Amino acid sequence: MFKGVAAGFLAYVLFSSSDACVKALGGGMSVFEILFLTTLFSFCTFGFAKPASERWREAFHMRRPYLILIRAAAGVIGSLTGAYAFTTLPLAEAYSLIFLLPAFATMLSIPVLGDHVGWRRWLAVLCGFAGVLLVVRPGFHELHLGHLCAAIAAVAGAVAMISLRILGPTEKRTSLLATLYISALAVDGAFMAFNFTMPGPRQLGLAAFAGLVGGFAQIAMLVATRNAPPNRVAPTQYSQMIWAVVFGAVFFGEVPDAVAFVGMGLVVFSGLFTFVREEQLYGWSRRTLLMRNNP
Repeated sequence: MFKGVAAGFLAYVLFSSSDACVKALGGGMSVFEILFLTTLFSFCTFGFAKPASERWREAFHMRRPYLILIRAAAGVIGSLTGAYAFTTLPLAEAYSLIFLLPAFATMLSIPVLGDHVGWRRWLAVLCGFAGVLLVVRPGFHELHLGHLCAAIAAVAGAVAMISLRILGPTEKRTSLLATLYISALAVDGAFMAFNFTMPGPRQLGLAAFAGLVGGFAQIAMLVATRNAPPNRVAPTQYSQMIWAVVFGAVFFGEVPDAVAFVGMGLVVFSGLFTFVREEQLYGWSRRTLLMRNNP
C-alpha cells in the first residue's frame, strides 16, 4: 500500500510541475498552442499508460460512446480553461478555485444521479466556497477572466467525474485516454492555427517538459491505483496545494498571505470531507478512474 500512496504523491507533484510549466509559457503563446504542444509530447508516453490486458485495436470498442465523448469534451474544456487560469492567476489562487470540483460534483449528483445530499456535505460545500472567498477576496482584489475560467475548469472536472462514476469499470482505459488525447489535439490544433507563434528553444523545451512530465504523471497514477486502494490514493491530489505555494513562491514570486492560507485550508478540508462522505455512501473511488481532465 505504501508504494501506491507514494506513487500518488509522485503523480501529483509531476502534475503540479507540468502546470507550473504551462504558467511559465503564458504570454508568449496562445493557450491552444501551449496545450497542443504539451499534449503532443504527452502522447509520447501513451503506450506506457496502456494496461497490459488491453489491446490498441480495442480502444474504440465502446459500450457507451456518448458518455465517453461527454467525458472527453469536459476534459478538453477543463484543460483549456484550467490552462488559461494558470497563465493569468497565481498558482495557489487557480488551484483554490479548481479544487471546488468536489463541491460542484456534489451539486451535480443531485439532478443527474438522484443522490441525496445531507447537511454535512452541504456544509462542506459552503466551507469550500468560503475558503475560495478568502483566497480570492472579491471587492478587495480585482476579478477577471482567469477566475471565471478556473471555476469553469472545476465544473468541467465535476462533469467528467460524474461521467466516470456512471461509466464505472465498464469501459477500457485505452478508450478513455485515446478519445481524450485525440479530442484535445483536434480542438487545440484547429484553434491554434488562427494565432500560431513559432516557439523558441526555451518555449519548446518547457512544452516538452510539461507534456512528458504530465504523461508520466498519468503512469504514476496507474501504478498508484494498482498498488493501493483508490480511496487511499485520491486524497493525495490535495498535496498540489502545497506545490502550488512552493512553485508559486520560488519561480513566480507569488507568496499568499495569512488569510489566503486559511482559505486554502478550508478548500482542502471541504474537498477531503466531501471525498470521504462520497466514499462511505457510494464507494466513489471503486467506480471511477483517477485521471486528470487534461492529457
